[in-house]
Amino acid sequence: MRTWANVAELTKAKTLSGGLLARPTQGLPFLLHEGLEVAFVPPQLDTPRCARVTSVSESGKGAYLVCFDSVETIEVAERLVGCCCLVRRDELPTEALATEVDALVGFEVHDTQTGYIGIVGELTENPAHPLLSVTRAEGEEPVLIPFVDAFVETIDEECRRITMTLPEGLLDL
Repeated sequence: MRTWANVAELTKAKTLSGGLLARPTQGLPFLLHEGLEVAFVPPQLDTPRCARVTSVSESGKGAYLVCFDSVETIEVAERLVGCCCLVRRDELPTEALATEVDALVGFEVHDTQTGYIGIVGELTENPAHPLLSVTRAEGEEPVLIPFVDAFVETIDEECRRITMTLPEGLLDL
């Protein structure tokens, strides 16, 4: 079993004292809370690799203002923008992880440009982000597609369909 879960992305430096706006990732509820230890990935130069959450407050539109014990200036916070927050799975509520992307196995994957791609066969863990292993046709090797917010347009749970906008050439790799 994987030890870490990617639960939030840092989207904007917000306060002079190092507060950052964060959004939940991968269809999860917002899971950061006071006292929780996080690891920032990918690691950035001249920034902490790990920190504890010191405060969380709702900021509106699905974003939260989060402060960390070792991020004390806006300059440090700006270097962390774009990083993800990894949290030890054993520190998270079990029911929260039940909605994780593993539940997407069997969903159809469609690209906004090329149309139907295939069916999600499994989730492959990658240090930077999860990869959807998508079976295209019987006998063909599955294609690995980064499951990142920047590519996902919609996830329709009722129709079991993921619509993505993929960079040109990704499916040819």
